[in-house]
Amino acid sequence: MATNWATTDLCDQHEALIESGALQIVQGTWTALGGKISFGGPARLVYAFEDNSLVAESLQGAGHGAVLVVDGGGSLRRALVGGNLARAAQSNGWAGILVYGAVRDADEIDAAAIGVRALGLCPRRSVKRGLGRRDEPLTFSGVTIRPGDWIYADRDAILVSVGALHQV
Repeated sequence: MATNWATTDLCDQHEALIESGALQIVQGTWTALGGKISFGGPARLVYAFEDNSLVAESLQGAGHGAVLVVDGGGSLRRALVGGNLARAAQSNGWAGILVYGAVRDADEIDAAAIGVRALGLCPRRSVKRGLGRRDEPLTFSGVTIRPGDWIYADRDAILVSVGALHQV
């Protein structure tokens, strides 16, 4: 998705949606990585605590301009995305990745033409036990993200909307 929007403008244009809760602002300080500063698209949801099996499976499939939202339980003990998965996401048409947890291989992620936001970095890889859940609402950082919501991220903010806000 081309970024013909800015999160600040979206907030200014849709204040009533913020007041109603249909447009949410993700709280906290996030680490911005990847070759795309701004990204957005429909959310695909994965819960994966220290196990990136479902994350890898998702990113190795077609993204169709979506943003993979990963609730890693806020853990900074194991990375859920690294350079290999960032390159896979780029190759498979994902717009971006939002990880409520850790990632690794910062330089490799930065070299990929994809946007990534994470709580932080950790050099330790995840376990691979096939654990996790898909397509269930996720709640973290003051927001709840549901299947069908849209994610918008740039240098100023990460937004969650009940639908697309921009003009294509």
